[in-house]
Amino acid sequence: MLDIKAIERGLQKPGKTKGGLAAAMGVRAGAVSELFSGIRLIKASEVPLITEYLGLNAVPIMGRVGAGATIEPEHEQVPPEGLGEVDLPFPMDEETIAFEVAGDSMLPKYENGDIIVVFRNQRHPLSSFYGEEAVVRLKSGERYLKTIERGKTSPLVNLKSFNAKPINGVKLEWIGEICVTLPRGQIERLKNKATRNRRAAAKAVGGRTWEK
Repeated sequence: MLDIKAIERGLQKPGKTKGGLAAAMGVRAGAVSELFSGIRLIKASEVPLITEYLGLNAVPIMGRVGAGATIEPEHEQVPPEGLGEVDLPFPMDEETIAFEVAGDSMLPKYENGDIIVVFRNQRHPLSSFYGEEAVVRLKSGERYLKTIERGKTSPLVNLKSFNAKPINGVKLEWIGEICVTLPRGQIERLKNKATRNRRAAAKAVGGRTWEK
């Protein structure tokens, strides 16, 4: 759901302005201020234009997560801003990040190259994740995509895969709750669609008469 707070956050990004947003929407500059004052409502047709301009559907890819492979963050050389971004077909919560799946131990549900979007901060206690798949980081630093099972003693857990031996008796430092999974084939289609949308938007803005 696109709301005014999300638009405000988007306008805080470098290079984003109310004037630029108005141009992307094809409306006069004052119409954006009217959104914030409540005089004007967001039209359904404007949601994708606002989302695209402000990058509200862009999620940073913060590295790789092991599904069979062992991912040690200190060896990845990942910059603070991540390895790039993935554009989703809908707005996302600002507190989400993404990881690329490496390995095949979670086949057939997750393939090498899939993108997993998770919440940046762990929002629920460990016990609520028993029996669920999640992105996890061990106390020793490795990251995995696994099913979390209760260990012999608390707070130890067992990490299970579909096609590999379990990792038993480990402590978790962080759990990334999965909110979106993007198969690698879909990612390429989304990239192509985003490129077409940007070209169409640029063409439309160049020849559009301002609306109210």
